[in-house]
Amino acid sequence: MFNGLVTYLDSIKSRDPAPRTRWEVLLYPGVLALGLHRVAHWLFRGELYFLARLVNHLSRFLTAIDIHPGARIGENFFIDHGFTVIGETAVIGNNVTIYQNVTLGGTNPANGIAGKRHPTILDGAIIGSGAQVLGPITVGERARIGANAVVTRDVPMGATMTGIPARPTLVDATDYQKSFVPYGTPCSERFDPATQQLEMLKCEVEQLRNKLAQLIKEREQGDKGRERA
Repeated sequence: MFNGLVTYLDSIKSRDPAPRTRWEVLLYPGVLALGLHRVAHWLFRGELYFLARLVNHLSRFLTAIDIHPGARIGENFFIDHGFTVIGETAVIGNNVTIYQNVTLGGTNPANGIAGKRHPTILDGAIIGSGAQVLGPITVGERARIGANAVVTRDVPMGATMTGIPARPTLVDATDYQKSFVPYGTPCSERFDPATQQLEMLKCEVEQLRNKLAQLIKEREQGDKGRERA
């Protein structure tokens, strides 16, 4: 058990340069939230739902991280900073990293979809700060979700997704081959999360241009039709 704890702390230290010792990691809110979730999940599986919720509320009060007791989480899961929401039917694999203000959200229960409502995040995936991963979709192994991206469709293995809605983004081979990329995107001018708002605005401008061209084409076709009449 002790060796397992040391391995877990070392896995976090390898992804976060801030702590000087592994024991500092024990004070991280994400570590406390995961530990309490293990207790809540054990109670949930034993159908002690009230006690599971009680532990869940205690964890949320202490850490500002809300993990539903029903969520299934693998080994070496790291929530950096916190303010994260993980839904009931979410499934998270091994060595997954999530940054602050991420939501693994579900579909609208009023739409008639029962059972699996939340995402499945496979091994080694990285989800950047502010990202929203919604619905019963699958994020593939070693996929990277950029900051503030909104993901509503399956993500292929190893893909880097950015934007609203999230779309695959080509990355340099040297960045792709890295075992870990902070915040899910390469730290270059093109992919820096701070510039993503500009990229989103460019995308919106392009969409408006396409709509304008379509309207002009429809109007020209209408004018020609009237001339023939």
